[in-house]
Amino acid sequence: MALGNLIGDRLIRMGREADSDGPEDFRLRFLVLIIALVLGVIYAAPNLFAPDYALQLRSVVSDGRLSPQLEGRVSEALTSRGIAIKSSEYVPDRLLVRFESGEDQLRAKSILEAWLNRDETRYVIALNLASTTPEWLERLGGKPMSLGLDLSGGIHFLLEVDLDSAVRDRLESDAENFRRVLRENRLRYQAAEEWLMDDSLQVAFMDDATRDAAEDALTDTSSEYEVQPATVRGLPGLEMRLRAEELDEIRDYAMSQNLASLRNRVNELGVSEPLVQAAGRSRIIVDLPGVQDSADAKRILNKFANLEFRLVAGPDASAARTERYEYEGREVVLERSNIVTGDRVTNAVQNFDPETSAPQVSIDLDGVGGELMNQATRNNVGNQMGIIFIEREPKATRRMVDGEEEVSFETVEKRRVINVATIQSALGYRFRITGLGLGEARDLALLLRAGALAVPMYIVEERTVGASLGQENIERGALSMMIGMGLVVVFMLAFYKVFGVAAVIALSLNLTLLTAIMSVLGATLTLPGIAGVVLTVGMAVDANVLIFSRIKEELARSPPQLAIRAGFERALLTILDANVTTFFVAIILLTIGSGPIKGFAVTLSIGILTSVFTAVVGTRSLIHLVYGRRSVRRLAI
Repeated sequence: MALGNLIGDRLIRMGREADSDGPEDFRLRFLVLIIALVLGVIYAAPNLFAPDYALQLRSVVSDGRLSPQLEGRVSEALTSRGIAIKSSEYVPDRLLVRFESGEDQLRAKSILEAWLNRDETRYVIALNLASTTPEWLERLGGKPMSLGLDLSGGIHFLLEVDLDSAVRDRLESDAENFRRVLRENRLRYQAAEEWLMDDSLQVAFMDDATRDAAEDALTDTSSEYEVQPATVRGLPGLEMRLRAEELDEIRDYAMSQNLASLRNRVNELGVSEPLVQAAGRSRIIVDLPGVQDSADAKRILNKFANLEFRLVAGPDASAARTERYEYEGREVVLERSNIVTGDRVTNAVQNFDPETSAPQVSIDLDGVGGELMNQATRNNVGNQMGIIFIEREPKATRRMVDGEEEVSFETVEKRRVINVATIQSALGYRFRITGLGLGEARDLALLLRAGALAVPMYIVEERTVGASLGQENIERGALSMMIGMGLVVVFMLAFYKVFGVAAVIALSLNLTLLTAIMSVLGATLTLPGIAGVVLTVGMAVDANVLIFSRIKEELARSPPQLAIRAGFERALLTILDANVTTFFVAIILLTIGSGPIKGFAVTLSIGILTSVFTAVVGTRSLIHLVYGRRSVRRLAI
């Protein structure tokens, strides 16, 4: 009996002397916890501020600056029509107008479109969700977490693809080949510049014999066309129409090329988890969740820009094979045929000329483009080459029909020579172009890098969208998560008492850190991501349960302080083993998944890291505050 008491007293003294952590270890761990808590609260705080419904106005010109008087004119126009403006913010290149509700936002957009862009499109008027994060938080780098369209919405575009222009472009391209065939066969034709008639090519001849010979020559040249005799402007002629299967192939290619280019452009904009998909034969849906600069996104998505590289024509070149342009106050004559176009560009980067500091675009061509450029310039050293910058912009025309306003769209093409230079040596796959403003150079590099649009597109619908699964489902999902967390809290408090309180506090820190990290990284929270959060809560509690169960086992043979220390240390390996395997699965889903799967994987992978940290560091520091370095005979666990 005396020996048993002696051993018991010795174990108690050992427990008093053996703190679960040394003083230095505890101070370091507690300092790390406090720093993590402060940073977590700061960077999670922006999510408490709901964004405002807003309109953003920008000039259609890349480097365009808005008039300072525009802010007052817009405010007066809207308030006179009963729309309350919450606030407006003016900077030289854009105007942001905030509203109290989404209804006011949509009404204001219709009013401003009809007022500012009635005759021509002078301003990009884009729907936006403007941040309300305090300025001091923004200075620290704080920003709200990006939310998917299925939670808080974003910007939705419905674009109409001008497939008829793809057919017209093909007809114009083939018309030049047909002219060449007729010239090679010495067959004289009339009015070459007017071949394109709606959806066919028509050419007139002086007599029937020439027409019949031309029919044989053109039929042998292209099997994609139906060549039939016709009367063209009162003369014997031919009508050439593309076959139905060829028309379908042209339109399908135009849609696939535009889809690929749009996806690349959206990726260049840095939008998280966008949706770009076809809707029917001629429309494309683009959903941009959490977009920050919707005006810039709208301008880039709907812009067509390309380049054409041509040789400057010699003095003996025929007028039919040349085109005239204005360049720096003088007229330059360029050959009609292109050396290469922007379609051959594989990479384009906007930078600055090291000698003049002027904006420039460094361009890389693909294999075919590099060979064509090298061949053309190798044989023309000492001659000049011009670069044509092409822009196509949609123009909306509004008119009243039977008392209702109808909107029709057309494409306005602008061509201008941006550079004429003497070829000093043969060019290859890489070179640079100058003659653009900073905004134009930046946009051109982005558009060439993303790939040219095969045909123009028109934005026929633009709106902010709410939860795609319905507000009721979202509220029920949030309620389910709260109920689940509440049950976890009750369970932990009931079974583990003081240790349960520490676990609940650590769980709150875990959610704060998870929100902060996702906000800083710009990760997008989706509805499947909420499922990842719920799973993270369960895994965080699971780690604490492992630790507390181990402490209970150690209490049977060790004093409280030694049991606490042993519980944390011996449960650590099991916690790491369980979480590392799950983390690897989350990384695999993040790498190969997309859409909802990727949203779930993002939250899960970040949540695993935060749950391990809060369970091992957070809970241990809190337990040390309660039981560290004092005589303890009984643990409330």
